[in-house]
Amino acid sequence: MLDFHGIVFAYRTAPALGELVSYRTAASLPFCGRYRLIDFSLSSLMNAGIRDVGVIMQRDYQSLLDHLGSGKPWDMSRKSRGLRILPPFGLPEYHKGDYAGTMEALNAVAAYVRDIPQQHVVLLLGDLAANIDLSPILEQHLRVGAPITAICSEHTPRSARNRYVADENGFVKSARYDVQGEGEGYASLEGYVIEKQTLLSMMARADERNEYRFHRGGIDDYLAGGGKMALAIHRGYAEIIRSVDDYYSASRDMLAPAKRREMFPQERPVRTKSQEGVSTYYGENASVSGSLVADNCIIEGELKDCILFSGVRVGKGAKLENCILFRDTVVGDGARLNAVIADKRCKIAPDTVLTGSEKLPIVIGKGKSL
Repeated sequence: MLDFHGIVFAYRTAPALGELVSYRTAASLPFCGRYRLIDFSLSSLMNAGIRDVGVIMQRDYQSLLDHLGSGKPWDMSRKSRGLRILPPFGLPEYHKGDYAGTMEALNAVAAYVRDIPQQHVVLLLGDLAANIDLSPILEQHLRVGAPITAICSEHTPRSARNRYVADENGFVKSARYDVQGEGEGYASLEGYVIEKQTLLSMMARADERNEYRFHRGGIDDYLAGGGKMALAIHRGYAEIIRSVDDYYSASRDMLAPAKRREMFPQERPVRTKSQEGVSTYYGENASVSGSLVADNCIIEGELKDCILFSGVRVGKGAKLENCILFRDTVVGDGARLNAVIADKRCKIAPDTVLTGSEKLPIVIGKGKSL
């Protein structure tokens, strides 16, 4: 039995995602035609053999609860342990607002962390679009023996990110925060493998000092006290989704076959809640190029470089380019859409013209009619 336990952070509201998170957390965002963002972290844990996983939530999590269910798609449905949903355990001090940081979120479920039977904990983000091969990272963590291993990317992320600089032995010697673009060291994916007792010690110190942040508080204090932290490098695709621009850009990345292969390698499948439906119908005048189209759609217009979720209807003569349409959205005949993100069950009237841009796509909230 693996001596590792997983914790996924799914409490973030990510205000820069706007209407896309008006009723859901970022971890519950639909992605790539059939998935939710949290599927990638859960599948990374599953593929590494980790079946005991806690998901930290706080508010707006009904959509995520519906998606996760008992955890069966990820083989985490167990009579004992398995997938556990972690609200803030009814503590009144954690219902006054959003968590101020990851350390506060952990202390809100401190009783759960203390009861974890495994000796090591894998911390992952629920809003991370990455299929991480955790098995070699876990092996490295045990082999090197550092209490903490930080999971980083070899790529430069689009948005500002924390970066870790390693010494000649592969241990972190310094941290750089909120670095935009290229910088010294490796960009953090805010994922960690950490000894349980080390994590509990960091949580206790943070609670004593009213420190809410995991990095500028917990990690800084740990490194300043002489603690060792190793680096593990994820070499595939990875983006943290914190804004509409992040979401739109990462979604469009999945239209590129090379990047899609990095996210969906055969040896590390990505599991999700099953949504069975009939095959998609393409009308005799339909035209589709460079697009991802889920099942149960009816396409009678033209699609170019679009992503459509299940149940979408595109009317005759409609022309869509660079669009992302969530489940059961209907586009009327003759509509012209470019760079539009439409949430679930939107209705676009016939002959409507909407033109966004790559840097500023138009976002239509859930259930709206235009």
